[in-house]
Amino acid sequence: MAVVAPFRGVRYNPEKIVHLEDVVTPPYDVISAEAGVELLEKNPYSMINLDLRNISQDDAGDDDRYQRARSRFDGWQDEAVLIRDDRPAIYLYFIDYTHPSGKRMTRKGLVALVGLAEFSEGIVKPHEKTFPGVISDRLELMEECRAQFSQVFSIYPDPEQVVISELEKVRESEPICRVEDHNTNVHTLWRVTDVDALTRVHRFFAGKPVYIADGHHRYSTALDCRRRALARDPDLPADNPYNFIMMYLCASEDPGLSVLPAHRLVNWPGTMSADQLTDKMRAGFQVSEVNVGARETLIAEVLNRMDEAEMDSCMPAFGVYHAGEDRAFLLCMQEGSSKRTGSLADRPEVLKCLDVVVLSDLLINDYLGLSSEKCVKDKLVSYFSDPDAALDTAVKKSVLEDAQTPLLFLLNPTRVDQVISVADSGEIMPHKSTYFFPKIMTGLLINKLVSGEKIVLPE
Repeated sequence: MAVVAPFRGVRYNPEKIVHLEDVVTPPYDVISAEAGVELLEKNPYSMINLDLRNISQDDAGDDDRYQRARSRFDGWQDEAVLIRDDRPAIYLYFIDYTHPSGKRMTRKGLVALVGLAEFSEGIVKPHEKTFPGVISDRLELMEECRAQFSQVFSIYPDPEQVVISELEKVRESEPICRVEDHNTNVHTLWRVTDVDALTRVHRFFAGKPVYIADGHHRYSTALDCRRRALARDPDLPADNPYNFIMMYLCASEDPGLSVLPAHRLVNWPGTMSADQLTDKMRAGFQVSEVNVGARETLIAEVLNRMDEAEMDSCMPAFGVYHAGEDRAFLLCMQEGSSKRTGSLADRPEVLKCLDVVVLSDLLINDYLGLSSEKCVKDKLVSYFSDPDAALDTAVKKSVLEDAQTPLLFLLNPTRVDQVISVADSGEIMPHKSTYFFPKIMTGLLINKLVSGEKIVLPE
């Protein structure tokens, strides 16, 4: 199954970069234009100068952007701002973070190379759709710089936490880096070079698939990059670096693994009262109004009741907030609603039980009459992992806009076992179905693609 190997990571030189927090960044696809400017101003050696925001986020017509990134990458290595470890290693990567619930948690993972496999092989399994425009931009950057600047985030089955326990026993006593991100999450990396431990980890993964949690476009980009390498050299050796991708791997049973929901703010085109809304929802849901305190307290109470309702009935439960009237409701799905005629009826069973599918197919498409095509074309849906940010936006829209009615739909998070079930079935989840939290940082480790080198697999 999965081929996992150590590698010689490229990283910032602590003698040159004293404040690592000034140069590492969030993943490229979550950096806004404003945040991008701030990151550039922090430090000229910021990773945003290498792992560029994708082409759809930047001004068109910048044909030299990839070449400039390559020139910087080479120059920073010449200046020893970036250094490369002299021995292959697997890197333990722990994140100490605060969950939105307020609980302090630690997610334990590792960074290693994973052998590339087409999705049809069932070794590396996706759960999301990818978009060609994003892949083509990332492909040009990877090809020009001959490097993988950020990791694909994947999960793997390990109920006994064998891999992390094995690596923790023999990790170096001092971490190679520790950095606090803008959310006060602490990211720490240790090297593991013990040959016996690396061999045992390699053998463990030989019997396991891995599941992409975040980074489907990065993985698809690496597949395309390998196809180009094979076109240049049909006899490309199996141990060539172009046959591997850098991954952050976390056990699906890790107690620190968190998935947040992506709440939907639907901008209904026109005027709709709260009573009209709930009348539509009663076609397949039991509707209960929630009346407690101020807006923030109201939303918190709805979220609590959603969680309780889904645990009690094992059926999807949602919250909906009508910002214009400051009214909130709990929606509990009735047994049999998914088997009726409509968008949800023809879905595979593994998808019918997903809250995000029920919301998009039943509530938004069937009950509100807004097709996914219309939602995309008219930009009617916005996504928020933070319910407070979603609430704030909904309230502002209700005051400033008369042509639309903002309706905030609150979801429970997709469970990790649901992600695995969908991936195992070969199905695909809707856009923004999962938000694995927190994000891994870009710039802690870089993987160089050097054609003449060989990836040495532990025996």
